[in-house]
Amino acid sequence: MRFDSASRLGALALVFGAAAVVAVVGLATKNALLTWVGLACAVGIAALFATYLIVTERRRHEAAEEELTSEAQFLESLVDSMASIAAADDVLGETCVQAERLFEAKARMLRPGERPRRAPAENAIVIPLKAREEEIGALRLTRGRAFDRDDVVRATVLADFAAREYENARLLAEAQVREVERSRLTDQLITAEQDERRRLANELHDSAVQSLSGIALLLDAGLNSIAQGRDEEAREIIGRALVRHRATIGELRDLSFHLEPVVLRDQGFAPAVRALTDQIAIEHGVRIELDADAGEQLAEKTQAALYQIIREALNQAIRRGPPETLSVVVRRTDEGGIETCISDNAPGERRRRSLDELVERARTLNGDLTFEPGENGGTTVRVVLPPYAAAG
Repeated sequence: MRFDSASRLGALALVFGAAAVVAVVGLATKNALLTWVGLACAVGIAALFATYLIVTERRRHEAAEEELTSEAQFLESLVDSMASIAAADDVLGETCVQAERLFEAKARMLRPGERPRRAPAENAIVIPLKAREEEIGALRLTRGRAFDRDDVVRATVLADFAAREYENARLLAEAQVREVERSRLTDQLITAEQDERRRLANELHDSAVQSLSGIALLLDAGLNSIAQGRDEEAREIIGRALVRHRATIGELRDLSFHLEPVVLRDQGFAPAVRALTDQIAIEHGVRIELDADAGEQLAEKTQAALYQIIREALNQAIRRGPPETLSVVVRRTDEGGIETCISDNAPGERRRRSLDELVERARTLNGDLTFEPGENGGTTVRVVLPPYAAAG
């Protein structure tokens, strides 16, 4: 087409030049007829040349306008396709549907790394979809006519958008799961705090408050004896009140120690558990097997929570027995988590409520707590914490 246009322009230029030469010769020879003929031909050829340029330029503008209109229509269709992909539940499936509509081709989504055995022909293209440099699939398009460079660029734009939407959908789903899990853990934490407050209230009421009430009654009796002149009886009553007062101070000190043992804060997990088991062994004459060194790998807050689980499990065993033997073993699992086993041979069964309290405490650590009956009576409490709990 370009060669034909150049040839026509060249021919017109030659004819125009010839007419100009004729006019010049006519002027030189003072031949009026020859001069008028040359001028007329030159003017006519110039007019024809101008008309040709105008028509050619107009056609070029019309072709460019048509091309721009077609490009604008495709871009509008591409934007609509992107909107459909963004709103779809199945991003990759909707991508195939929109690709078939845009390119009038058959579309298929290949698995990550999957490619046709034969090299794609001119009427087939494969566009990979990547998110974070990882391929999540590949869009394969086939049709009767060949794909040009513009088609490849447009298909790449569509595939990149689909990959980003797929990644966004995945991140949104993960965020929703994390939000549900966060809400569940928050509820568990609130429940655990309420149960702990209730347990402390009951323990204070059943121990310290009752003891203080008894001390108050003894002191009233002692004052009454003094008022009636029975000094010896008053001394005896006040002595009994002093003994009970000292015992109450010891109970409150033990309760404070159990809430946050100083040895746990200052020396670590294993020494704190060892101090607890040594105290139980002395008070109740129980043989205790202890291996808690693996607990030192836990984070500080996790150590405190696991210590409370061990303390409560041991106290429950003492209340049911007391047992003859106790065992506390903390070890790392093959999966990288932390497993704690508290075993006893105390008679009787654990109450359902006490079991639920231990389970709730374990849930605040995202751990699993199970109970297994012992061979010769007693139970084994098993707490398994996930690997990330040992990362601290």
